[in-house]
Amino acid sequence: MAYLDFLSGNTAQWKAHQKALLRFFLIYFFVQAVPLDWKYYAQLFSIQWGNLHYGDLFHLSRYYPRFFPGGDTYANWLVAAGLALVGALIWGKVEQNRQSPDYDRLYYVQRVILRYRLALGILTYGFLKIFLLQAPFPSLSHLNTAYGDFTAWKIFTLSLGVAPVYEIFLGVVEVLAGLLLLYRKTASIGAFVILCFTGNVFLSNLAYEGGESIYSLYLVVMALFLFAFDAPRLIRLLSLEKPTAPNTFQPVFATHWQKSTRLLAKSAFVLLFVFIYAARAYSDDPYKVPQAPGLSGAAGIYNVKTFVINRDTLPYSASDPLRWKDVVFEKWATLSVRSLRPVQLAPSQGEGVPRNDREKTYELEGSAGRHYYHYGIDSLKQVLVLHNKNPRTPEQLILHYERPDTNTIRLRGLNENRDSIWVTLEKIPRKYLLVEGRRRSQKL
Repeated sequence: MAYLDFLSGNTAQWKAHQKALLRFFLIYFFVQAVPLDWKYYAQLFSIQWGNLHYGDLFHLSRYYPRFFPGGDTYANWLVAAGLALVGALIWGKVEQNRQSPDYDRLYYVQRVILRYRLALGILTYGFLKIFLLQAPFPSLSHLNTAYGDFTAWKIFTLSLGVAPVYEIFLGVVEVLAGLLLLYRKTASIGAFVILCFTGNVFLSNLAYEGGESIYSLYLVVMALFLFAFDAPRLIRLLSLEKPTAPNTFQPVFATHWQKSTRLLAKSAFVLLFVFIYAARAYSDDPYKVPQAPGLSGAAGIYNVKTFVINRDTLPYSASDPLRWKDVVFEKWATLSVRSLRPVQLAPSQGEGVPRNDREKTYELEGSAGRHYYHYGIDSLKQVLVLHNKNPRTPEQLILHYERPDTNTIRLRGLNENRDSIWVTLEKIPRKYLLVEGRRRSQKL
């Protein structure tokens, strides 16, 4: 029970092995939680605070140490553990000839650091869900893509996007758990909620092949360490039904500047990452959905009535890789084309917050059924300039358009291979149960 006593802070006198454990965890979590990378501070000081975007704060909240280039890897954790082990051994040697520090106070400081670091990560994700930013409602292109053309993770996010009330509920749970972490008496409750909630996020990332499994486990480990502080007492009281001594340690802030600094730091954290972040997340552009308006009144799915390439008319064929099958115009400036031309899956941006519409690739991430194009409109010359949004398929199409009526669009110009094309599109009056409502009678 000595290790459990160490976790619960229930030791009257620290033993040698307990001090060794705490020294290791102090250094390990300090390396994991406190920004030591100069790039973090370069990013911090490059923020335009007068024109603050919620993405600036979100990127700050996503920090954890990376010792290797490329994507996230557990090797970073091994390096942190190695540094902690070496540091703990050196610390132990130095301490042999000196008076030991107050380990109760060191343990308290460590929990404070982890509480606020964990709250930072949870709060920022919670507000993204509350304002329906993390998993937006499926686009028209998504609704007209075959189920089998989606990756497992894209199916998961689309399933969350079609249930906005549930997504808001998940965000509220995260925000409440994050707020509980800000107060010492409720921190263990918040940590337990996060263990259940973010533990499920970690398992979902593993099951659906998501890209956030390492970061979610990073938050889970912090929550586990924080909850372990009260876990032995809870087990003893609730499961074993034995008398249990409460935590009697009280932090002492002896001087006025210590009390003022504590109050100012906590107030600044709440102001910046709760009120200001929430306000900016509510008012700023969504980070996954483009905002530039598309061709006026064109949103919908279109059947490709005629398709002419190099003056050769191609009839409809289920096996022709050149002929377009259908075209979707979104409300925003995205056009997607379904054809048998192979689609290379776009690399996922993870939880980056791009501000440029052409860089917002959520539409095509995890989808192999369509080619997605961001387009600019020259309404005077009636020209659409299309850029493939997939960074693995850089190509540009310049197409003149005509609109003889509200349901027909004619396109002519050059395709990705510089072949001349002439396309006639007819709008399909399609209804979607997700939009119309599945509990009302519909005439399709």
